[in-house]
Amino acid sequence: MSGPIVPGSFATAPGLYDDISISEVVRTWARQIPTGTAFVTPSRTTTWSEYDRLADAVAEELNRAAGGPRSRVALLLPDTAGVHAALCGCFRAGRVATAIGVRSGVREVAHIMGRTGAEVLVTSAAIRGRSWHDLVVELRERGVFPVDVVVVDDERGSVTRHRVGGAGRAEVTSPSGVPFSTSEVTILNSTSGTTGLPKVVAHGERRWVAFAREAMLGGRIGPDDVVCSAVPAPFGFGLWSAHFLPALLGVPAVVTSRFDVEEIAELIEREEVTVLCCVSTQFKMLLRSEAVRARDLSSLRVLYTGGESVAYRDARAFEERTGAKVLQFYGSNEAGGVSRTTLDDDVETRLRTCGHVLESMDVRVLDDSGSESTGRIRRGQPAVRGPLVSAGYWADPAANAELYTDDGWMLLGDVVEIDDVGRVRVVGRKADFIIRGGKNISIVEVEELVRGHESVSDVAVVGIPDDLYGERVCAAVVLADSGRLDTESLANWLRSRGVATEYLPEYVVTVDELEVGPGGKTDRRAVQAAAMKALGRT
Repeated sequence: MSGPIVPGSFATAPGLYDDISISEVVRTWARQIPTGTAFVTPSRTTTWSEYDRLADAVAEELNRAAGGPRSRVALLLPDTAGVHAALCGCFRAGRVATAIGVRSGVREVAHIMGRTGAEVLVTSAAIRGRSWHDLVVELRERGVFPVDVVVVDDERGSVTRHRVGGAGRAEVTSPSGVPFSTSEVTILNSTSGTTGLPKVVAHGERRWVAFAREAMLGGRIGPDDVVCSAVPAPFGFGLWSAHFLPALLGVPAVVTSRFDVEEIAELIEREEVTVLCCVSTQFKMLLRSEAVRARDLSSLRVLYTGGESVAYRDARAFEERTGAKVLQFYGSNEAGGVSRTTLDDDVETRLRTCGHVLESMDVRVLDDSGSESTGRIRRGQPAVRGPLVSAGYWADPAANAELYTDDGWMLLGDVVEIDDVGRVRVVGRKADFIIRGGKNISIVEVEELVRGHESVSDVAVVGIPDDLYGERVCAAVVLADSGRLDTESLANWLRSRGVATEYLPEYVVTVDELEVGPGGKTDRRAVQAAAMKALGRT
């Protein structure tokens, strides 16, 4: 490291960190402030020295595991200190971390491991009631054969490795090779796509440092803040809010293995959290919980939210309840941040728009013909370039062909308006997704899954508006002859096939036929109207 790297210096001189990895930052804080708090969970505190030792322990086991330098390692861990230590451990071992959301179903885990060629799985003793042994069995049934399983226990600070495949392979320490740079791809994560399975997105650390800088400036976050991230760590929002920003500033990050509204409120009060990061559904749950009303949330001064549209009424109510200012980014896992709101914005800008286009990003707005939109208000599909964009999709040329324009600009799947002062408003989505509680759920994927049920002749999946989650997933099904199906039986059938909870339809309605539009495709508006009528929502 060069320059005056001390806790809090990221707030005053962020440029010093452009070429410094989070692994190096953690090592530095372990030396300078070894007993300082890195992570807080409901049950324990992890210091910077403990964080550093756990990362070293992961790296040591990875150096003895299958694969070699630049090979991919799957991480399936709770959103506590262990997943962050594993990310740093992968970096130190010269392995590319393939971070998978802990709520992912076995089907998703198998797809991502297969796509990336990961032979090593880093996980905990049990994930959502399933032991790692059982998980390995289920992965094998889906054609994925881990060679090594590295089990991380951040409560005890222990890491153990188990050889589960590759009989006869020698277990030797493999050198990490040439160290990673911060511009190389070192993290892979997933995002929902329209092809029916997650796409894998490639990231270098430098983009997330740049993103953290924008978040810090927008919320004037500094060395005296305490950050609470209630967002799953492997996804973009979770990466910058739990893995990058707190470490860069050397401040505590409050994290939990699952989102529980009463537990989060208790932690905010107990730890005097100043910056809360969560999706809109989560802060609405905080607003509406009777138990939370007794908690003192006055320490909050910033709420960063996103993942879905932010309702003005709820955001305003949260501000009045806590005194915090509600801020957001507009962007995507692939594109990073495109615009943001800040503490200096007026209420109209903060709560009714997605803020101003970031100065560091180049943004074009393309009309239906692909030409650049002009005029006082530009409307169309955004295309971006700049330091916050990802490296695209991993080993997926077909998906990358759809992600980029011919001249190399990255496309987002929305329709936006950008006004004459550079403020962004999202007016619709080009892709068929349901956004439930900040999670992008592919309509195509859910339809593919439901269509596999023997009682289903045809299906159309639509979103049903919901005050809390934004949208809920509804399957309108045409039954096969003598077929029977309801919400509970379909959910049980899907769970038995390893489908993640987010992809389970919360409503199942039966229809005689699916209406089609002029082009011969399913008329989703008509299906949604029929479903809402059947549910008594009209």
